[in-house]
Amino acid sequence: MKNTLVLFDIDGTILTSGGAGEYALRLGFEEEFSLHEDLSGIEISGRTDSGIARQVFAKHGLAVSEENLQRYFRGYLRHLQQQIPLRVGRVLPGVVRLLEALAVRQHVSLGLLTGNLERGARIKLQHYGVDKHFKFGAFADDHHDRNALGEFALKRGNELHSVAFASERTYVIGDTPHDISCARAFGARAIAVATGSFTVEQLAFHEPDALFVDLDDTASVLRAMGESA
Repeated sequence: MKNTLVLFDIDGTILTSGGAGEYALRLGFEEEFSLHEDLSGIEISGRTDSGIARQVFAKHGLAVSEENLQRYFRGYLRHLQQQIPLRVGRVLPGVVRLLEALAVRQHVSLGLLTGNLERGARIKLQHYGVDKHFKFGAFADDHHDRNALGEFALKRGNELHSVAFASERTYVIGDTPHDISCARAFGARAIAVATGSFTVEQLAFHEPDALFVDLDDTASVLRAMGESA
């Protein structure tokens, strides 16, 4: 029976898209709304796509309506699909090895807890060949507040496996302080990794349960989850 749930962030944790995401956010908005946007003053790292859209709308005095959100998302996803193969991105150190080590453990379930829209998440993961590990997750489509996403991921994991994952056996792996606070919001353990835009020192300030420079040392990351190497 599954009793351990491991939820991965995407950008800065699993992979870097070489700036494709931010470029698509900018181009999608400009194309749909005919307004210049350079994303200055917009917080990106650790935020949800739907939360970023709200920041951009506020900057330009636009209404946060379902119609405007869907227009923005449509433009963003169209440009993301185009930009991904044009950018030099990569899967980050140790990620594939860690995913493979977790995937073969019968008691472990892998999911996503990401600020990406679900379609955007799939575009990125499929391009870099790691989508096969993730059958469910929580996404920006579910809520614009990242701290609300944990409950969606937990509910879907419970339904998929017909179990109730305990918070002390649920781990969120991410590269920003927002990932740490998101884990705390639903009682999960936070594993931070400094492969994004935050340093080890900056992440340590937020007191994650475990902290790594990257995910290259598979044995150490597994031990942080109470797993043997």
